[in-house]
Amino acid sequence: MNPRIEKINLAIAPLKEQIINHKLYGQINCLEDVHVFMQFHVYAVWDFMSLLKSLQNGLTCTSIPWVPVGSADSRFLINEIVVGEESDVDMQGNRTSHFELYLSGMAQCEANTQPINNFLQKLKFTGSLDLALYQSVIPTEAFDFINFTFNTIHRGKFHEQAAVFTFGREDLIPGMFHSLVSDLHKKFPEKIDTFKYYLDRHIEVDGDHHSILAMQMVENLCGDDEQKWEEAELASIASLQQRIKLWDGVLASLAKG
Repeated sequence: MNPRIEKINLAIAPLKEQIINHKLYGQINCLEDVHVFMQFHVYAVWDFMSLLKSLQNGLTCTSIPWVPVGSADSRFLINEIVVGEESDVDMQGNRTSHFELYLSGMAQCEANTQPINNFLQKLKFTGSLDLALYQSVIPTEAFDFINFTFNTIHRGKFHEQAAVFTFGREDLIPGMFHSLVSDLHKKFPEKIDTFKYYLDRHIEVDGDHHSILAMQMVENLCGDDEQKWEEAELASIASLQQRIKLWDGVLASLAKG
């Protein structure tokens, strides 16, 4: 492994440990608890797609007339990830994005999808992320999480975006949570099987194949530039700190019960 990648992994290890051992998971005991989790987490699933498309826009040519942009290796890596995230398959083999699959899982287990759908409708109507955010009812921690993601996007540093994508977003739901969902699936298979399928796909696609491609993308974008590697590390740390705050928000909401 690239020693600079190892350095980032060492720097973020304590934060990943906090996420993996977060008290949140021990508080999810029933379908209603899963509802609360999903009603927070769905915003992270949504803005992940914007981070992904920002990278595609920056590393490839998405306008007409086409001209070659950047490294062909980086173009391949991001396009390969986009295909999997934006047009995977659902349980019936129909093409769908991971976000739409998540919404289907929410609908099946009867989590409240109205807030996220209202937010998306306002976004389409106004064309303004800021207006849509301020006109919508979104948990504070999810609101802050989205703002962090889009602040990263608006800085326009693709090595930072790639680092947040790679180290701050991939493979962060631990095995403990998968076990909890699997146990609930045994009790309520007709309510939880889409969400379980989403998590299984996350392990199969995002946590394995995509994480390898994403690390290669970070290496390509940082190259031998020490400043870029330092910025990538700081962005990764900040991203994980935001994830912890998001999980803290879910936990606080569960405690209010």
